[in-house]
Parts: sequence; C-alpha cells; structure tokens
Amino acid sequence: MVSPPGLQGLNVPAPNIGYFTPQHRQSPGSPVTLDASTPTLFTPLKIRDVTLRNRIVVAPMCQFSTAPEGPSIGALTDYHIATLGHFALKGAALVFVEATGVQPNGRISPYCPGLWDDAQIPGLKRVFDFVKSQGALAGIQLAHAGRKSSTAAPWVAGSTEHRKASLRVGKDQYGWPDDVVGPSGGIEQTWDGLGLQEEGGYWPPRALTHDEIKQLVGDWAKAAKRAVQAGADVIEIHAAHGYLINEFLSPVSNHRTDSYGGSFENRARLLLEIIDSIRKEIPAEMPLFLRVSSTEWLEDTEVGKKYGTWTVEDTIRLAKLLPEAGVDLLDVSSGGNHPTQTVSSFRTKDYQTKIAARIRKELKQSGVQLLIGAVGMITEAEQARDLVEADKLLSQEAKDAEDVTDAKDGKEPSADLLFIGRQFLREPEWVLRVAWKLGVDVAWPSQYLRVRFPRL
Repeated sequence: MVSPPGLQGLNVPAPNIGYFTPQHRQSPGSPVTLDASTPTLFTPLKIRDVTLRNRIVVAPMCQFSTAPEGPSIGALTDYHIATLGHFALKGAALVFVEATGVQPNGRISPYCPGLWDDAQIPGLKRVFDFVKSQGALAGIQLAHAGRKSSTAAPWVAGSTEHRKASLRVGKDQYGWPDDVVGPSGGIEQTWDGLGLQEEGGYWPPRALTHDEIKQLVGDWAKAAKRAVQAGADVIEIHAAHGYLINEFLSPVSNHRTDSYGGSFENRARLLLEIIDSIRKEIPAEMPLFLRVSSTEWLEDTEVGKKYGTWTVEDTIRLAKLLPEAGVDLLDVSSGGNHPTQTVSSFRTKDYQTKIAARIRKELKQSGVQLLIGAVGMITEAEQARDLVEADKLLSQEAKDAEDVTDAKDGKEPSADLLFIGRQFLREPEWVLRVAWKLGVDVAWPSQYLRVRFPRL
C-alpha cells in the first residue's frame, strides 16, 4: 500500500497488517525526548531481542469471552482486538492475552481462551497483529487451571440467582466435572474444601498420572509453538494463584509421593520441565516470563502448619534456578492456592511490590541476573475514593508507579517492569495520564493528538 504523492512519510500504513491503520510517527507512550531526567518508568527496556517502549505492562486479565463449543471454541475474537488493542494504542509497552489453556480442561471456565489446537491460531494472530501495529509488544500467558477449572464466569457466579464467589459448572454448561485435575485427588482436595456440598464452588480433582504429566509438558510446548506462529513477542508461564503449576509447587495441595511430590526439588520438577520444553520450541531471541505466587499467605494458618506452605524464601530459591533454565523475568504475585490465606489478593496494597523488591535485592546480592516484575500496586480501597479526589489519586498513582521502577539518585528499584491490571480496565489511557502527571512529554496516538494533554 503506497501513500499518495505529497503524503508519503506523513500517513503511511503500519507494516505487516492486512488493512490500513496509520503508523504512528512516534510510538505512543514513549518519551518525545529521552534524557537523564526521564523517569525509569518511561525509558525503554531491551530483553533478549525485543525492546519495550516503556516499563508499563498490561497484565493478563480474564475476560471469559470466547466460544465454549463449536469450531471457534477458545478462539479470540474482535472483542479482544477492541480491548487489548486499545491498551496498545494508548501506550502500554507490552500487552498480555489472558490465561490461555494449553489443554481443553486447563481453562478456568468454558468461556476462556485456549491454544491447544491450530484452529485457535488465526484469532490470536489478528489480536497480535493489531497490538503490534500500535507499537506495543504482544504477549500471551499460557496456563492450566488445575483444580480451579470448570467454573462459571464471575458475573454468572455473582448474579442474583447464585451470589457466589465461584460456581462450578457441569456438562450441561460446557464444563468437564470428571476431568478436573490436580497433583493430588479426592474430595478433600476441592479448592474451597466444600467438596460437592451445595454451597461449594469447585469440583473435586483427580490426581494426574505420570503419563498425563508428560503429556501436559508436551502440550505446553505445543501451545508455545502455536503462540510463536501467531506472532507472539513474549510468552509467560502462569504458575500462580492456585492454578495447576502452583498446586504442584505447594505442599498444601501437592501430596504426591512420586518424583513430582515431597521435596522442593520434586514439587518444582513440573515447572522446570515445562520451562525446558517451551524454551526448546521458541526462538532463542524470545523472552520467557514466569508468574508465581511468591507466598501463599498461609504461614500462620492451620493448613499451613499442618502441611507446610510455599513462602517468599521458596520463591527466592526457585528464582535462583530460573536464569539457567531460560526464564528472563519473574512476575511476582501472591496467594490464590487456599481460601484461608490471611491476605486478600485483591487488596494487597504494597505487599507484593515489597516482596518483589526483596526478591530483586537478594538475587542481585547473589549475582543472579533475573528481571523482576511487580503487580498489585493499586488497591481497590484507593479506587473507592470519591471522584472529587480523582486528581489527587492519580498524582499518588503516578508517584507510586515511578517509585517502583526508578533507579535514579542511588535508589534501588523494586522492580524492572510494572504489571498493571484492573486499572487499565478503568482507564485505558492510564499510561498517558501517568506520564502527564510526572511531567513526561510522551508521544500520543496519531488519531488522538487533538485531545492531547497540554504540555506541563
């Protein structure tokens, strides 16, 4: 596609996309002028052979918006282009597709995306193509929900009819109650401990066999290969929030007596095998991220005292193994593996960023080169403030975001990347607003220049 004479260089098409969308003259969210005064938050970061235009990442966020059956089961749609594409348009450096099942029973709900079949590649590619046309990097989080699978979308579970935090779904609602799996099985291993009681929200899992574990490792690799074919720039492994890999890591949920249970080394075996299988399938220049629950918040609980628990110290021990295994960044989250955890994952305040800072510091002192991502900076409590305080709140958000990654004036940053989730749903233009509050002149999308915030 060629621009008419006189317009060449002013309104050229974005490359590698099958329809016209203009290429921005400067990538949105990147500083107009990069110098020593630019906050680290708005400086580029190179990881292997890809470069992020700033340090702000759209975290994977479940949307429960794919078909539950038929030829388009698990495939991304125009809805995902509209949502994820908008974050890319407004300046986020890296946009992640939500937790994507590597097997059909690895989805959280029947309405979650999957990448277990080649037929799911085209939908993912369309999303990636648009995200990349806006100057962002495209990422995908590969996952298996384990014993927390075959549940309903949260707005269904929380509806007037049900009023539950989680609602298990059966075959009549496209679920798979007989194929919910975990490292250990039995009714006592149901996530909420309620088994098949009417008020329960989860199915009892069955224990994976050794052969099924080997198949699972291979399916992670195959899903990663499909992600590469779709055009992914970054892949993240989901090993947090009580999903399958987290279940294997934790002695609370892993009661196996074979080579995948018992010791730390055995409980970490599945994860390390998955990392190895993926690293062999993806290009050497492609970054590989890992999200973990750095702690289960169970140290002082009855279940933690009975079985032991996964702690920050365990995460640090694991982190030291990751660079050699081929992981480039550790995405530090927490909780989700047991309902009696003492801290809510949705009201973490700055707990997780403090944990990220501790991990980063200890790795650096040990000479381990591993990037750290922080998530959970912004809390629900803050967002509940009256709208009249919105400007004050944004100013604090901007300062907090800067502080997490700032390495200037001898300060040690808490993390190298900032993963933002729910706030992007509220404010897709969050990157541009934070830059404005910090006094950083960043590029805006070409189509939005007429409403650009005034330069400070």
